[in-house]
Amino acid sequence: MMALSKRLVDRVRSRRTQLALAIRVTVAAAAAYAIATALHLLLPLWAVLTAMIVTQMSVGRSLKATRDYMLGTVGGAVYGGAIAVLIPYSSETGLLALLVLAVAPLALVAAIRPNLSAATVTAVIVLLVPTMHHADPLASTIDRVSEVAVGAITGLLISFLVLPSRAVRQIRISAARLLELIADALAELLAGLTRGRDNDALHRIQDGIGAAIVELNATGSEAERERAAYLSRGPDTGPLLRTILRLRHDVVMIGRATVVPLPAELQTRLAGPLSEVATSIALFLRSAAAALRSGAGAPPIQPVHQALQRYADEVAAVRRDGLVRSQSGDMAERFFALGFSLEQMHQNLGDLDRVVGEWSEASLDKPARRADHAK
Repeated sequence: MMALSKRLVDRVRSRRTQLALAIRVTVAAAAAYAIATALHLLLPLWAVLTAMIVTQMSVGRSLKATRDYMLGTVGGAVYGGAIAVLIPYSSETGLLALLVLAVAPLALVAAIRPNLSAATVTAVIVLLVPTMHHADPLASTIDRVSEVAVGAITGLLISFLVLPSRAVRQIRISAARLLELIADALAELLAGLTRGRDNDALHRIQDGIGAAIVELNATGSEAERERAAYLSRGPDTGPLLRTILRLRHDVVMIGRATVVPLPAELQTRLAGPLSEVATSIALFLRSAAAALRSGAGAPPIQPVHQALQRYADEVAAVRRDGLVRSQSGDMAERFFALGFSLEQMHQNLGDLDRVVGEWSEASLDKPARRADHAK
């Protein structure tokens, strides 16, 4: 029972971000309905839906969703209301023509600017709701904007006040996950030089890296939006994102250089140093991931320097012994490409060591301590 309880607690803890979002969305929906009902809005449904739409995984994402939804709603309401007021109709055919006139240009705008897709829906609602309730088009426009405004403001406030989730915290988690995937890919690629590659495993890892990079870039934009609005503090996300992207490129280059295993005579000389390089870099990447999650300082990078230096020394010895000259041109090209790629990764790991230090809790506290001393 103790083991089962521990697994259950660990499972819940690993999903705390998603659980917090579910709670925020529920609270936002209930609060929006209560407020819309208290204000006697015509359709509380739109307030509830808007509150649920703008309540996102992070505060930064909620800010963007609120801005986009409000811009689309106001634009669509003004355009749809203007058509309904300025172009009177007296038949179903006339209403159909107005519907086409309302939808066509706004659908084009939404195709060009997807963040304004709410404009088309809003214009249709403003145009058609008066025909159902025999209401005035101008009143319908005001109702629609009021309902969306109540929902947007409610959802945004709930995002700030109820279990708020900052994108800065999420970018730590996303970056850590990506570093662990890069470590897995590198270990598999370098091991393939001596035993052959497991392409199925590599494809799974590479697919995961691609999806994680998309998520990391999106989270980085949200974190910068929060920083710009002074809603969270932390270092610039750019250096962290660029460094991880360069490490991803290094893995791609190493992958191209390790398509086939090394010849037996090179394996004999390089298997040990390569294994040490793979182990030390993978350990550093995973330790950096753990440091990002916890806010601890950067892990020691000295073992990476030492392992790569021993590999470089052995490569120099192999070249002096003439073992590379006896290989085919294609194999020699891949051999030198591997060395170049590892050197590039070495430089980028040094950058990672620096940016992980910048993201440590101690570094984040320094500005606050300096401000206190200045006071």
